[in-house]
Amino acid sequence: MPILHYLHQLQNCAKHRSIVSTKQLHAHFIRLGVTQFLALSNTLLNVYGKCSLLQDALQLFDEMPQRDHVSWATFLTTQNQANLPDKTLSMFPAMFSLDRLLPDDFVFASLVKACGSLGAIKQGKQVHGNFLVSPYFDDDFVKSSLVDMYAKCGLPDDSRLVFDSIKLKNMASWTAIIYGYARKGRKEEALELFLRVPLKNLFAWTALISGLIQSANGVDAFGLFVKMRRQGISIIDPLVLSSIVGASANLAMLELGKQVHGLVIQLGYESCMFISNALVDMYAKCSDMSAARDVFSRMSRRDVVSWTSIIVGAAQHGQAEEALSLYDNMILNGVKPNEVTFVGLIYACSHVGLVNRGRELFKSMVEDYGIHPSLQHYTCLLDLLGRSGHLEEAESVINLMPFKPDEPTWAALLSACKQYRNAKMAIKFADHLFSLKPEEPSTYILLSNTYASSGLWEHASKARQLLESLEVRKEPGYSYIYFGKESQMFYAGETSHPMKDKIFGLLNELDVEMRRRGYVPDTSYILHNTDHQEKERQLFWHSERLAIAYGLLKSVPGTVIRIVKNLRVCGDCHTVLKLISDIVQREIVIRDAKRYHHFKGGKCSCNDFW
Repeated sequence: MPILHYLHQLQNCAKHRSIVSTKQLHAHFIRLGVTQFLALSNTLLNVYGKCSLLQDALQLFDEMPQRDHVSWATFLTTQNQANLPDKTLSMFPAMFSLDRLLPDDFVFASLVKACGSLGAIKQGKQVHGNFLVSPYFDDDFVKSSLVDMYAKCGLPDDSRLVFDSIKLKNMASWTAIIYGYARKGRKEEALELFLRVPLKNLFAWTALISGLIQSANGVDAFGLFVKMRRQGISIIDPLVLSSIVGASANLAMLELGKQVHGLVIQLGYESCMFISNALVDMYAKCSDMSAARDVFSRMSRRDVVSWTSIIVGAAQHGQAEEALSLYDNMILNGVKPNEVTFVGLIYACSHVGLVNRGRELFKSMVEDYGIHPSLQHYTCLLDLLGRSGHLEEAESVINLMPFKPDEPTWAALLSACKQYRNAKMAIKFADHLFSLKPEEPSTYILLSNTYASSGLWEHASKARQLLESLEVRKEPGYSYIYFGKESQMFYAGETSHPMKDKIFGLLNELDVEMRRRGYVPDTSYILHNTDHQEKERQLFWHSERLAIAYGLLKSVPGTVIRIVKNLRVCGDCHTVLKLISDIVQREIVIRDAKRYHHFKGGKCSCNDFW
């Protein structure tokens, strides 16, 4: 039977992703002794790649009596498609050492793609240099890959230099350069390029919208998404929907997220796993865990991202038992956890004092799954030990771990020392923290209070002075509240709002009732050199209190009040929010710069330690 016939059969297997037929054909080729035909082996290698049979592809590649540029390009592409770009780069040197072959344009493109996926800019520039001195130096296909690589590595200007040298610019290069500028927050340049793109199709729009979302320009991205819809652009690929769901999550815009969810259902993409994963994450970040569970429960297929999203969501909302139960089910379903899964699990343990379970999970991560702990994993473990009073063990972990603790880690341990009244270790941790020259204002408050309580007035005074110099450049505190289609933003100390009199009146009423219940303002969170009365006034006008008062005045009675704050909630406001939730019998959910707080019936989901 002619080789052309076999090639045709293999092409059909690739088209239909037929694993059984591909393997049967391979066995048939071996029996006939036709595997020495390079074109046949290369085509078979390509089919294995398209059928995601990586081990079969590797075995075939290793057993090929001879390999050419097509063999190498095909196999390296297979590695990239299997999301193994590191394997692509590690295997490449063997191309010359084993087969005495130098890269061609297709191999260069595969290497550039791998560098882009890994963010390996140093290696990417080396590949670029080799490309420039090769016979393929003017190949537009490779240049397009370079545009994409530099964009993904956050170097839009380097990307632009390559882009401008392309003679025939394809849509891939246009979308890459637009995305590159948008992702770096260079909105004007991204929009200027978008206006010049010859074909403003869905993929050009997606590049612009997704890039803006990644640079925290979610509001602009939503505006462009609406404009795209009005222009009748057909959503034939769901990636833009995933991005816009992510924007809803980042902005904590629950109602907008629900509208996008409705559009997902309308367009028939709800069964798409990565869209459902994005929805689970969005509802969790918008503090609607009930909706997150609902989307998760209706998924017909779940991968590690699905399970991790719901586990991390439960953990962040203080639902530790649920997070751990979900993990057990994840393992029973044969899904292997990843690095993020363990961050969520150890974090969950820290909020309910499950020290032994947290230790076991940290050990399992290393021994059972071969995951090297990151600083974030160690931070969660230290937080767990600190919250539970195991401060000496925490210090031992610090001395053994391969990372230097960062500001949040030292601050968490210092808070633990304060809680457990361990003055000796508090001073030790405070000195470490002070040497980092912290950037978070609340850290200086914590430091000043620690030093003052130990009688180290000179250190306390220095912390105050540093905070005052930091106040000049620190971001002003603000909170925004969403209910229905309405949203309002409040800045700390704001006195220009049209409803300021009603807001002030309600806060005064609540203050009277709180003081009747024993509330005394904790002015240690205000380090300005002002009198006690002025410090109390500053606390009174913190942005989250204004937002809550507005929410109580405007929202439907009984509904949950959801607030997003750009900074961390201070200790005094945390006490106030617990009291208000009990006084008005309403659930208040605040997403601050560090975590989620669910205030209900005078209690908070963080168990008063955050």
